[in-house]
Amino acid sequence: MRRTAVLALALLCAGCSGTDGGAAAGAGGPPAPATTSAAPALPPVPGIEAEVVRHRTDVPVPGRVHVRVTDTGDQPFTVTAVAIDAPGFAPLPPTALTAAFEPGRTIDLRTAYGAPDCTAPSGPPAARLTVARPDGTVADLRVPLAGDDLDVVHREACAAAGVLAVADIGLTGLVAAGDTVTGSVVLSRAGDDDRAVAVLDARRSVVLNIAVEGLPLELGPGEEQAGAEVVFTSASCEPHVLADTKQPFVFPLWVAVGEAEPVPVPLPVDEAQQRVLQQLLDRVC
Repeated sequence: MRRTAVLALALLCAGCSGTDGGAAAGAGGPPAPATTSAAPALPPVPGIEAEVVRHRTDVPVPGRVHVRVTDTGDQPFTVTAVAIDAPGFAPLPPTALTAAFEPGRTIDLRTAYGAPDCTAPSGPPAARLTVARPDGTVADLRVPLAGDDLDVVHREACAAAGVLAVADIGLTGLVAAGDTVTGSVVLSRAGDDDRAVAVLDARRSVVLNIAVEGLPLELGPGEEQAGAEVVFTSASCEPHVLADTKQPFVFPLWVAVGEAEPVPVPLPVDEAQQRVLQQLLDRVC
């Protein structure tokens, strides 16, 4: 549950800083996230610039971003593979594609990033590009990667990991009744850290309201479990909203450990619970 919640949080927060456009080819003492500000810059690659961007269409897809590549030189080339090479994210194999560039052309290349690693050392991110030249030569290039979308994802995911190292968050006992679904949000002690954990706020999804009774929900020192009733109701029956939303069951909880600032952690909603909530929308809308 903990790993799934961290990855979902990464998606959620990346969407907050995302951009649109471009043509697609193909808390509580969290671990210190990797940063890039103090690390030496990578050498530029003549004729090629790259930037990481996250479109709204990427948000519902686990671990996906776009690498925006621009031909800044005076010669064409073709990119046949792309990968993210960023400290703080597990490496993944390159994504194969074919994107032909002319001088001045920019293309957003869809690619994947690995799971956040909150213990990784700092260092500058790069895009690994396999580039074919008109003369038939092929080179694997490590191009400096501008943009801070991955930094945001990493920082927020590691903050959530810090919370979940102290207490698991669960959703249990969903029961449908007319135009509501009720259940319980449960905090359970996850380790030896005995600091207090508090859910301070719960945010709705695009199509569903969420109300956690009696906030803050607190797991005090020495307590192993604490719970509160949660009520879900429809937030929108607009046809275009229901059709277009990609994250109908993402509910950010703002959670604080001890005296630390609260951070967003998604309420885990498994497939069976999603079906119950979808049936609520079907009944009401």
